[in-house]
Amino acid sequence: MNKAQLRQQIAELSKQVERLESRNQFLEEQFRLAQQKQFGASSEGHPGQGELFNEAEELVAETPVEKEDISYTRNKPKRKPLPKTLPREVVIHDIAQEDKVCACCNNELHKIGEDKTEKLEFIPAQVKVIEHVRPKYACRVCEKDGISNHIKQAPVPPSVIPKGYATPSLLSQVITSKYQFGLPLYRQEAMFKQYGIELSRKTMADWMLRCADLLTPLYDHLHELILKQGVIAADETTLKVVSEDKAKCYMWVYTSGADSPEGKLPNTDIPNIVLYDYQSSRAGQCAVDYLQGYNGYLQVDGYAGYHKTQATLAGCWAHARRKFVEAKTAQGKKSSGRADWALNHIQKLYRIETQIKASAPDNRRKVRQEKSTILLKQFEAWLIKSESQVLAKSKLGEAITYCLNQWSKLNTYTQYGHLNIDNNRAERAIKPFVIGRKNWLFSQTAKGAKASAILYSIIETAKANGLTPFDYMMHLLEQVSVQNTDIEPLLPWRFAKD
Repeated sequence: MNKAQLRQQIAELSKQVERLESRNQFLEEQFRLAQQKQFGASSEGHPGQGELFNEAEELVAETPVEKEDISYTRNKPKRKPLPKTLPREVVIHDIAQEDKVCACCNNELHKIGEDKTEKLEFIPAQVKVIEHVRPKYACRVCEKDGISNHIKQAPVPPSVIPKGYATPSLLSQVITSKYQFGLPLYRQEAMFKQYGIELSRKTMADWMLRCADLLTPLYDHLHELILKQGVIAADETTLKVVSEDKAKCYMWVYTSGADSPEGKLPNTDIPNIVLYDYQSSRAGQCAVDYLQGYNGYLQVDGYAGYHKTQATLAGCWAHARRKFVEAKTAQGKKSSGRADWALNHIQKLYRIETQIKASAPDNRRKVRQEKSTILLKQFEAWLIKSESQVLAKSKLGEAITYCLNQWSKLNTYTQYGHLNIDNNRAERAIKPFVIGRKNWLFSQTAKGAKASAILYSIIETAKANGLTPFDYMMHLLEQVSVQNTDIEPLLPWRFAKD
């Protein structure tokens, strides 16, 4: 074997060793991630949580005390007072009349004060039957003369379920139990049976379809309103529909505003809306059809299907960060300096967001342009440099590639003050559906899935506007049972003001 052949063989062996090392590293990373998923904490310590920003130097700056003065005191937990609006029953525990004398001089004691202790009592749900009686009236004289009798009677009061015995309160209870608290209909069937009421899940399912039909005009109006907003956040998750041939169908969610009235940006009129949309696939055309040519900002994750829309896409730094968290976990006890550097740098971006959280949109944009853009340029330079220094198929390589592929979208949030740094608004909105899905597992038909989308939308929009879903749903059902109902007064922010 000559030297040229030997060098060639050595080169081939080196490549083979490199491939094997790469494969071994990949398998080790997958093993560590599987261990973390099975046995580790589910929370990844997202930088949106305040404790990540309590750095030591900041704490020292806020509380400049000398070492010898530091003392540790245990704070007693303070219980929140019970709401004043709850009905109250006062029970007085007084001493006997003969004990109201002084033990020393036998003079009468006088009251100097009192101590109050509140106890919360739960009264189980009460079920009652409301009988609607409509007397009939006729003329006796006309009856004797053989004249055609004209019977007078009050009209049938409007009902959500014609010829059914379900009232708005009962329907609201069934709807909120399933779509707010994840209680499947078969469990509700067993619950009603305890009260001696035979109410089958099929009957309740029919009621849900009827209520969804009645609430469709409100859903459509909310759909029109959300398309007028400057920013929409979107996400999607899987759903099993038995009647569909496909193994996976999808529930899409579109949101505007904040999670609650307290989370609204100052000086803005953006409504808090959460809308679900059932589709049999995850094709990008689903988003295109729903958004109807929307050309504002669309905050999403890295799914490529959203590129088909006409919106300006804004990326999600929470997803980017999650990639580096996985990379750090996959490396185990090995050095994770690159992943740590990336996580610390992303934390700096989130720290800026924490500082401007309550600022007006114009000020948020100004601060981002002054501070965040500098950090983003540093991060981009690090990504480009690191790309050639790590294995592309490693978790760290995947994280770097993801950020570079999404870079233009990850920078978009600095251009508009109404945008968030991540897509957590939509992710939090999809979570109630995911939790409910663990209980009821699937939808039987596509029609049922569409009805669920409407009812989930009403419930979650009510929650986002600070309403009690049961009260709001009952109010809606009382109103929509009347023909030609005006939709505008039924909007959740209008109901909150009333």
